[in-house]
Amino acid sequence: MTRANQEGGFALPVMCLLLSACGSKEMTGPLTVYTGPLMETTNVRTLFSDSARLKLILTAPLEQNFENGDAVYPKGMTVTFFERDGHTVLNTLRANYGKVDKGKNLYIMRGQVNVANVPNQQVMKTEELFLDRNKQLIYTPPRMAVEVTTPAERLTGFGLTANQDFSRYRIAQPTGVFSMAQ
Repeated sequence: MTRANQEGGFALPVMCLLLSACGSKEMTGPLTVYTGPLMETTNVRTLFSDSARLKLILTAPLEQNFENGDAVYPKGMTVTFFERDGHTVLNTLRANYGKVDKGKNLYIMRGQVNVANVPNQQVMKTEELFLDRNKQLIYTPPRMAVEVTTPAERLTGFGLTANQDFSRYRIAQPTGVFSMAQ
């Protein structure tokens, strides 16, 4: 055997050893899955229409969209409903925090929730509210305190269900003093 063959025979195992040290390393520990927002948008203004007529406008300072289609509004949200003409404001919902459950078409609003029916001059205040777009209902949890103010009276109680435009509502457990027509 020549000297070149002897050196080549030695170099090959050394090269394999060096190359194997540079290979990819296996990860240890649990695999972390990202569950945060896929997209964030600031100064959101989303218009919803039907048959070329404006139905509602959703505005928010920050919108976070997730993989499942849900959206979160951590800095608050406002939903404004319009009359059939698409120009006249019918109802406005505001909250410090909001979430849209895309699968259920449900809006969840929390923190100083304010609902205002403009034509009837009615205002409702609570801390948590649900807007079911499929059923066109606004409702609170049964034990959630609510306060409704109209030009003639101030009503308080627990739990509220109303139609989407807040022109008709029912307080599940009314409290306090209020007038009744005779």
